[in-house]
Amino acid sequence: MKKFIEIKKLPEFEKEFKKLLKKSQSLAEDLDVFIDKQLVLTHKLGVDNGGVVRIAGLGIEEPKVYKAKKFACKSLKGKGGQSGIRIIYSYSSTRDVVEFIEIYYKGEKENEDRARIFGQYR
Repeated sequence: MKKFIEIKKLPEFEKEFKKLLKKSQSLAEDLDVFIDKQLVLTHKLGVDNGGVVRIAGLGIEEPKVYKAKKFACKSLKGKGGQSGIRIIYSYSSTRDVVEFIEIYYKGEKENEDRARIFGQYR
């Protein structure tokens, strides 16, 4: 059963993902678990466990843009959902499409790339 009609990844996301994959070999599997668990909980079942927050102040109504603050990475042992990995993505409930925009390690970058978000959705 497909969880969402479509899941897309921006080319910039793919590049950042590959870079992080060198440090965290379980990242591909962790992303699949994130989609199957966290995204389904948040967007399909309406469960708010505090792991995903909508990014405020963008002025973008559709699709809605979110930051995942709790992302479990098996390669970063002992951290659980506090791995420090952040994922920026959009979700269109009308089209049932998830689009991954950005992935980064919090220790290397403070906040999301708003210019990239605006460039994609404005």
